[in-house]
Amino acid sequence: MSESAASAATALLDRIQAPEGAGRDIPDAATRDVIGRAPEHSVGDLDEAIARARAAQPGWESLGHAKRSELLIAAADAIDANAEALAHLLSREQGKPLNGPNARFELGACSAWLRTNATIPIESQVLVDDETLHAELVYKAAGVVGAIGPWNWPLMITVWQIGPSLRMGNTVVAKPSEYTPLSVLAMLAVMNDVLPADVLIGVSGDREVGARLASHPDIDKIMFTGSTATGRRIIESSAGNLARLTLELGGNDAGIVLPGTEVSAIAQDLFWGAFINTGQTCAAMKRLYVHDSVYDEVVDALAEIAASVPMGNGLDENNVLGPLQNRAQFDIVSRLVEDAKGRGARVVTGGEAAPELGELFYRPTIVADIDNDAALVQEEQFGPALPVIRYSDVDEAFAFANSVDVGLGASVWASDPEAAREAATRMESGTVWVNSHGGLHPMVPFGGVKSSGYGLEFGVEGLKSVAVTQVVSGPGRKAQA
Repeated sequence: MSESAASAATALLDRIQAPEGAGRDIPDAATRDVIGRAPEHSVGDLDEAIARARAAQPGWESLGHAKRSELLIAAADAIDANAEALAHLLSREQGKPLNGPNARFELGACSAWLRTNATIPIESQVLVDDETLHAELVYKAAGVVGAIGPWNWPLMITVWQIGPSLRMGNTVVAKPSEYTPLSVLAMLAVMNDVLPADVLIGVSGDREVGARLASHPDIDKIMFTGSTATGRRIIESSAGNLARLTLELGGNDAGIVLPGTEVSAIAQDLFWGAFINTGQTCAAMKRLYVHDSVYDEVVDALAEIAASVPMGNGLDENNVLGPLQNRAQFDIVSRLVEDAKGRGARVVTGGEAAPELGELFYRPTIVADIDNDAALVQEEQFGPALPVIRYSDVDEAFAFANSVDVGLGASVWASDPEAAREAATRMESGTVWVNSHGGLHPMVPFGGVKSSGYGLEFGVEGLKSVAVTQVVSGPGRKAQA
């Protein structure tokens, strides 16, 4: 990272952080040094922000799709122009390295998703068109959207929420995670350099502010990405105002390697399907079921990759794995791996902290010979530890994979892609990947089943999810004649 990018990141930080002596200190995830001070907005500040967004919404909607799309593309250009500075701030605050599928990758995704949302056609649907009736289903702005983001992909997921919302004519009040507010507020500031006033407002606050956002009577739609437990609280909070909801909640994604699979062809993709963002990804592979015929080969291949992947401070251009973002998540990973050890599971590589790297670093860990009922398998670890479970009966593997109460993503791996595609339909998840895991596309809808939430994001379905429908019904062709 160049000195100019670091200076630009400091300049961005100065635009959004609280004044000296105010706000809340935000630590560098790798070094634990203070990066800056996050503003601490109150419930009163939130109420004011929502009132401003409400006042701005009719004018924003009245601009029409073409003008809003033009402004979204300008916002994407602004992100691109500030991408290195934003990546620097993101790497420090979240911990993910600049390189690999990490900080720079995330900034590229922000721009790509905005551009795609700006250009997706959204047409009315003709329901009936005959001699007696012409009826169309049209899509209009919902109103004011409350966007509540997570700490693992704070910029990208915020764009997933605000991009379609703005395109459809909504205004947005966005609340970033308490762990990663600075990078999000900096990105919003960059976008607001080109957007009209009060169309997009960032509010940084604690859980009380988040609860008020979910229950506020002037919020028409809530978009939330985070834990299932928090999602349930948002459902309860939103009952009073009947806000529409899109919830992308916890996942404990399973992968199944079918018999006879050529391991060398899938090993790298298997590894990154689990360890992207150091395992801190909702749709990362959290448990892997491998047939007897290739079990030892898969375990050895994953362990070899895990032991060789460079981990450390994200600003070092050589690293591609970083720390756990916060102490609470570090403790969860440590607890689950220690429990696996206590049950007699075999730690092939890793299985311990890396204090020489920093306080919250945990070595990439492959755990073999582990029972399906172990906590490391049944609970979402959200970190760099992958349990690999041996199976001999394919039906049993699918039963194990589907036995948990979440269903965000899943994957099936085989040398025969057609056999894998056929097997994929047996998975109980919103998305099933074949010979890959976790890849997303801005035109392909994404969402979970079971306790992984509801509602779809991305593509035309994502635009519809932040709209309200209206049926326009009138005389048919006979009456018009």
